[in-house]
Amino acid sequence: MAGTTYPDRKIVLAGFGGQGVLFAGKVIAYTGLIGDREVSWLPSYGPEMRGGTANCSVSLAADPIGSPLITAPDVLIAMNQPSLDKFIDAVVPGGLIIADSTLVQSIPERSDVTVKAIPAADIAEKAGLKGLGNIVLVGALFAADPFCDPEVLTAAIEKCVPARKAAMLDKNKQALSLGIEA
Repeated sequence: MAGTTYPDRKIVLAGFGGQGVLFAGKVIAYTGLIGDREVSWLPSYGPEMRGGTANCSVSLAADPIGSPLITAPDVLIAMNQPSLDKFIDAVVPGGLIIADSTLVQSIPERSDVTVKAIPAADIAEKAGLKGLGNIVLVGALFAADPFCDPEVLTAAIEKCVPARKAAMLDKNKQALSLGIEA
């Protein structure tokens, strides 16, 4: 499903365990695999998982990736205030920050990056998609900085939602659309 050539991206997603940070990162990583790009996906989470901190680094590139560790991301998706506070200064000048304003009340000023605050968890909940704020944020990222072809993003969602949760496939696609529209 190759089409347009997309720029390399170093993306950090961060939030509390249980918010779907790793799943959202997996969806983004699968867009790279399906789109025939080089990919790395590096999850990191505390031992308490649910309620503890979780973050995920995803690299999408045309050439082989030397290290999965991202210290200077192009994009930060922050699902809560502690995650934004931890990673905001690492985002490269010219980068993009997408924050879930449901749980991020204070966004420090940075004039050298683009900041999009989207109430992703609220949007998901109001649409009857509780727990899918993570996918709303992936949609918001796609709208702000398309990182793959639209059909590749849909294929990645289809690949990542396991068969045992087939009932969640349409809900994930709906959450993605809500994020793109937001």
